[in-house]
Amino acid sequence: MAARKGRRRTCETGEPMEAESCDPASESPSQVYLPGKGPPLGEGEELVMDEEAYVLYHRAQTGAPCLSFDIVRDHLGDNRTELPLTLFLCAGTQADSAQNNRLMMLRMHNLHGTKPPPSEGSDDDEEEDEEDEEERKPQLDLAMVPHYGGINRVRVSWLGEEPVAGVWSEKGQVEVFALRRLLQVVDDPQALAIFLREEQARIKPIFSFAGHMGEGFALDWSPRVPGRLVTGDCQKNIHLWTPTDGGSWHVDQRPFVGHTRSVEDLQWSPTEDTVFASCSADASIRIWDIRAAPGKACMLTTATAHDGDVNVISWSRKEPFLLSGGDDGVLKVWDLRQFKSGSPVATFKQHMAPVTSVEWHPQDSGVFAASGADNQITQWDLAVERDPEAGEAEADPGLAALPQQLLFVHQGETDLKELHWHPQCPGVLISTALSGFTVFRTISV
Repeated sequence: MAARKGRRRTCETGEPMEAESCDPASESPSQVYLPGKGPPLGEGEELVMDEEAYVLYHRAQTGAPCLSFDIVRDHLGDNRTELPLTLFLCAGTQADSAQNNRLMMLRMHNLHGTKPPPSEGSDDDEEEDEEDEEERKPQLDLAMVPHYGGINRVRVSWLGEEPVAGVWSEKGQVEVFALRRLLQVVDDPQALAIFLREEQARIKPIFSFAGHMGEGFALDWSPRVPGRLVTGDCQKNIHLWTPTDGGSWHVDQRPFVGHTRSVEDLQWSPTEDTVFASCSADASIRIWDIRAAPGKACMLTTATAHDGDVNVISWSRKEPFLLSGGDDGVLKVWDLRQFKSGSPVATFKQHMAPVTSVEWHPQDSGVFAASGADNQITQWDLAVERDPEAGEAEADPGLAALPQQLLFVHQGETDLKELHWHPQCPGVLISTALSGFTVFRTISV
């Protein structure tokens, strides 16, 4: 299979789902299901997960669905590959009524790898398998606090030893919540029970800003200056937050001027303290420098970055690349050294509906993931080139239509909203959708 050294595409050309007949009498073989590239599922056919394509795969429900979440960096170490895994997430709900929403700290633990095939043997072996299966059950603990209003986006940062969450909500406010107490109790069952019974209703934001004059989604903490924040709204305005000595923030009331429609996403530069990028429903991507006055801070613009809304961007921490995804279902890679040209260095079309989330792999500079409203999560590697001697296209003509950099297509979720790579567990992806959370690692990354 075409792959660079150390990485392989899955045996199903990156497709972990197979279409199989539900009729036990049918002897038709399993076939690779390529979304949008072949015939739709026929009557009596369903998608079945190929477990051999995953190293890790778990799903979790939290009651009301979550539109957004972020991974909380923990003290369990970096580059964790030993199973079972423990992960911490901060998420916000979109409940059926404003008063039923929650800001949540999730502790997912006892996350084992995909189940090995059952062994054939005696009754004793079967009992051992049942005990083993019980011990391998994944666990989820939740520390929740009430939040009036659906939560549009959550982003977490550490201010020294203090974890905080920036929260954009439908009530038109951006709030900052201290997370230390939630992190403490979610790891201790007795403390968690007391917290949920006696403390959660008293948890309030440590800071709130209502100056946006409407709701929004765009929010990003600076990775270089602790506490520095930018927030953007559906009214086209972007505001800069500067931390103060008293543990609070000064929010500049003068918005950054440039976009003509809703600001959809924001990303700070990983290498420059004062530079951030924005994307908008006006189809543009802009690069800003906060050293200039807000009305003059836009330094670079690509006016028609996508054919329609630009929904999401991700700034690579390894290369001078910006990744974008739009309503047109297209993924584009921009070299910031050539940004003035208005031309991306790479364009990929696999998603058949708006792209809802994109993110570069935190360690591997050429790898990224994307999710779409077509219920696909795709993994890509810019470094992969198809081996002309491998004969993939001859074996399955459908492969010839796939971009060669496409490593993997994950399906099975409903109404995908957001994904993140875990920065401390290489290759682990987490997504949120109407159908809940999914934690997985594929054999491709």
